[in-house]
Amino acid sequence: MSNPMEIRPVETLSAAVRVPGSKSYTQRALVIASLAEGKSLLRNPLRSEDTDYLLEALRLLGAEIAPADEDLLVTGTGGRIRNPGKEMYLGNNGTATRFLISVVSLGTGDYRLTGSPRLGERPVSPLLKALRELGGEWTCEVNEGFLPLIIHAHGIRGGRVIFDQVESSQYVSSLLISAPLAKGDVEISIKGSLASRPYVDMTADAMEHFGASVETEGENRFSVRSGQRYRGTDYSIEGDASSASYFFLAAALCRGTVRVLDLNPGTLQGDGRFLGILGRLGCSVSSGGSWVEVTGKELVKGDLVFDMGDMPDMVPTLAVLSAVRPGRTVIRNAAHLRIKESDRLQATARELARTGILAEEREDGLVITGGRPRGAEIETYDDHRIAMSFAMLGLTVPGMRIRGGGCVRKSFPGFWKEMEKLNGPHA
Repeated sequence: MSNPMEIRPVETLSAAVRVPGSKSYTQRALVIASLAEGKSLLRNPLRSEDTDYLLEALRLLGAEIAPADEDLLVTGTGGRIRNPGKEMYLGNNGTATRFLISVVSLGTGDYRLTGSPRLGERPVSPLLKALRELGGEWTCEVNEGFLPLIIHAHGIRGGRVIFDQVESSQYVSSLLISAPLAKGDVEISIKGSLASRPYVDMTADAMEHFGASVETEGENRFSVRSGQRYRGTDYSIEGDASSASYFFLAAALCRGTVRVLDLNPGTLQGDGRFLGILGRLGCSVSSGGSWVEVTGKELVKGDLVFDMGDMPDMVPTLAVLSAVRPGRTVIRNAAHLRIKESDRLQATARELARTGILAEEREDGLVITGGRPRGAEIETYDDHRIAMSFAMLGLTVPGMRIRGGGCVRKSFPGFWKEMEKLNGPHA
């Protein structure tokens, strides 16, 4: 996919598509099953660039992971982490990196974590400081608080951690996943706001399925009792709400109808809340036991403000829709996007500008003045969410071309094939 992919507009949109298993649930399930006693069958896992990096790292730590048709059979370590004596390369998988920093701390000896140049720009300092409170030790090889780093592991002691402000829920999820195997109880408190809180709820939900519980007190206090053990289980992974959002965006842009199959309407995934935004903007949303359908209608006009703190990954999706909505859209509480696969606030503003749309970049968000976008060649910055969002704009705006579309392999390798069901892209 070295040549830009041109997107062909559609006249009438009515389609049904499928999305892969949730990336967030797949990564949580892979880590927890690898820490569990016995075997686990993970049904409908996402197989993508990100999850493959994690899978290989977990194998190095002693987990046995084998394909079982479309599923994965995981034989866990029972919490006895092997030291592979070699580095673990994680590409640009920020979630896996943060989860594994805590996981390898359960082991013994030195564990070296590294990845792509962009991963080396994504901070982990708050997590490292929290681990220090629990007895952790590390060495950052180049820049303090960033990869590459070496964890000097001798188990997690347990204790109390206080975050003043949490820019990523993954720091909290990382500690929670490893906490049942700590030597003492672990208590986590957050002062101020907790970005992407639904993802912490997803972590607790996944842990519960494997036999370990998280006690919650108030909005931002969590505790995990030591001595719990994860048990292997049969675990089904629901469809990915983030991946589904791009097809719902297509329905809204084209005033058509798209049904996404194998999607849980009552999901805990934070990005499932994007459906509420679509409803607020005038779209019709319906659902059944395992599907959700969106029909696009005339978009609500005027100035609107959206707090995206619980679903920051949906900012590029909402921004593209805002480009065609009459009115001014303010997107706020999404500063964390600057340390994702790209600086997504900057990338989204730049690419909207290429299409002739006024997009003002703010420290924690965007201000977009809707209009009539024109075709353009979109730079994706090797960021899957930029690619998928702007691809959908091409269904209603002639002349849209996506450069570097292969980056979708990070979370949705079958994206372009699935998009063909909308009669969109061609080489």
